[in-house]
Amino acid sequence: MNKSRTKIILGILVLVLVAWMLKGTFFQPGAGDLKGGFKEVARYRNENNTGPVQYVFVVTVKDTTGAEMEKYGNFKPHHKGGNTKVYFFPEGKPVPTKLQPGKENFDPVYNISCIALYEKSAMGNVSLLKKPFNH
Repeated sequence: MNKSRTKIILGILVLVLVAWMLKGTFFQPGAGDLKGGFKEVARYRNENNTGPVQYVFVVTVKDTTGAEMEKYGNFKPHHKGGNTKVYFFPEGKPVPTKLQPGKENFDPVYNISCIALYEKSAMGNVSLLKKPFNH
């Protein structure tokens, strides 16, 4: 009688543990859960698979004051030795839809509308510059 009771309790504990692990696996927070109302407008990834991988994203932000821009940038892909840039623009302003590699990733006409730049370098260093083109 005592052994069957122990098996039942152990079985229940295992089921609870498995359910808790599955919940943690399938209900991870994502970029859609962040404050700010982010919407990806354009993306670029260079074709060079032998050298550094460069990612560039253009994102509009609905709520610019409470936006979690750095957290949003951390959700974007990054390769070791590569570079990831995310340009943030307020929703409703003109934004670039055509991107290219290099230092200037889009037509400078859009620089005035850019409110922030998230960058993750090849060494994994993260920076978030507010008004990156108003120096």
